[in-house]
Amino acid sequence: MKNSLTILILVFASNYLFSQTEKTTLIDQMKKDITFLASDKLKGRKTGTNGERKAAKYIKNEFEKYGLKEKGSKGYYQIFKTTQSLNPHSNNTTKKIKGMNVIGYCDNNQNETIIIGAHYDHLGYGHTGSLHTGEKAIHNGADDNASGVSVLLQLINELCPNKLYNYLFIAFSGEEEGLLGSSYFAKNPTIDLNTVRFMINFDMIGRLNQNNEIAINGTGTSTEWNNLLVNTNSLFNLKLIKSESGIGPSDHTSFYLQNIPVLHFFTGQHEDYHKPTDDVEKINFQGMYTIMSFVESLIKKSHTLDNFDFQETQSDTTKTPKFNVTLGIMPDYLYDGNGLRVDGVSKGKTASKFGILKNDIIIQMGNKEILNMMDYMKGLSQFKKGDSTIVKVKRKDEKIEIPIIFQ
Repeated sequence: MKNSLTILILVFASNYLFSQTEKTTLIDQMKKDITFLASDKLKGRKTGTNGERKAAKYIKNEFEKYGLKEKGSKGYYQIFKTTQSLNPHSNNTTKKIKGMNVIGYCDNNQNETIIIGAHYDHLGYGHTGSLHTGEKAIHNGADDNASGVSVLLQLINELCPNKLYNYLFIAFSGEEEGLLGSSYFAKNPTIDLNTVRFMINFDMIGRLNQNNEIAINGTGTSTEWNNLLVNTNSLFNLKLIKSESGIGPSDHTSFYLQNIPVLHFFTGQHEDYHKPTDDVEKINFQGMYTIMSFVESLIKKSHTLDNFDFQETQSDTTKTPKFNVTLGIMPDYLYDGNGLRVDGVSKGKTASKFGILKNDIIIQMGNKEILNMMDYMKGLSQFKKGDSTIVKVKRKDEKIEIPIIFQ
């Protein structure tokens, strides 16, 4: 009996040590990926630049190393053309450039394929899209989106051997220019999209916080998602902040518009978003490993379902209101209560000037009650520069009325 117990303990210890060694190896590889992709020598990986091409080559070499089949139009690459502005303040200074998606395929001779996607391009030295107010500087984009690319790469070895599906891995370029690479692929696919069961998109998954909060967008694009997410999360105990819409500012949108169920994983915006300070030192690699493991488990569990349906999401029928003014705040996309919580305030903008603070919860703007992001945008659409109104916020346990004038 003692010998049997000793053997069981040794087996358990051996399996535990193997698991820990595998985890350490994967995290070390993630650090290697992001350290390279977010290095200064890639100069921000802007679409059409030499930095983008270096990043694409790195990803291609990883695809080759893992034995993926070429699924681009030119080897692993799928080339697309676009026009890029040279001056964000003028429509007359543009140039034509080429961008490239990097596409690899794991063919397990199955009837259905899962697409795993993440964009690898970023903002270069800033220009359009940057929130940086200082001197010109490289925007390395460690979280946005070297983090997503790294998890995509590590999932190759985790998923392909299970042979439950075929797997198509796509690193998109042109996302920061307006979902150009994913839109091009969706309209010029290199596999039959009718065989795709669903698409998983990683965009900014490198900053999982202490509360383990993760936003998952697209949960309404299939009736199967909610139960599948709950069942998967029983092993992880993450705080899932779910949004039903298949439409959003990332590459899953291009596949949703092709009637494919989608999920977008996102750990939230932060003060380094679209700034030169989004660097590898601030990445939560343990959190990335958790997200990778969650998605691996979710995909395996999905195979037990006979029918994975697609459905349109109701919120897509609501047009995004246009507005000419902003408060100059960064919304907290991980907040799931009523109102809009402020995650950051830009210096010199309206909110900063009139005393709206980080962690304030905006509950009313003028006559418009604010329950969510859409209400906030509708509220802004009522005003133009020079207009004044009252913004009501909840600050801790106190409700405050703040008079403002839009700048």
